[in-house]
Amino acid sequence: MMDPETADLIRGLVYTHNRANANTAGVYEASAAVSALIELLIERGVLDRPAFEARRQATAEHLRDQYVERGMGVAIQNFGVSKYEFTGGSKVDCEYRIHLCRAACCKLPLALSKEDVQEGIVRWDLGQPYMIARQGDGACIHLNRETHCCSVYAQRPIPCRGYDCSNDKRIWLDFENRVINPRITDPQWPLCLRAEGDERG
Repeated sequence: MMDPETADLIRGLVYTHNRANANTAGVYEASAAVSALIELLIERGVLDRPAFEARRQATAEHLRDQYVERGMGVAIQNFGVSKYEFTGGSKVDCEYRIHLCRAACCKLPLALSKEDVQEGIVRWDLGQPYMIARQGDGACIHLNRETHCCSVYAQRPIPCRGYDCSNDKRIWLDFENRVINPRITDPQWPLCLRAEGDERG
């Protein structure tokens, strides 16, 4: 006989799946109606397709940013390759720059991959799946504050392996001459940049 805790868990999962299925059906119906309306308006010359596509893309990007800001939905990445087979590593000389940048890259937004989640080593934010977990100041939960080193370096996600900060103006005003962007000392960095527009080069 099933124990009460397992029975409660199953009931909860069934309810969640039923709600997800109902929501998906509703979204599908709304999407079909909107798509049919758009095609009809384009056919009758009311809408210009290129102009519509440009506006649709801009609106989608804006809504996606709001979606992430509010912690809605699930963020998960698919790179098509295991992180242990990834070969696009960065060549930045981090060990000679870490005292300047203070591991600023470890404050940048990062969604884990299915591989990361299933592996169960890199921690994610329970309130915002599957964004990497953060310390109180916004730094990655796996950043050692004394050494500025990664405590899960061997298992780090692909973005951490491949990220190259050399052209990122949010961090470096002049990478070659090691001139840091002073904004990284702002406790709200990099969120403070959103109100001013992304400064990435």
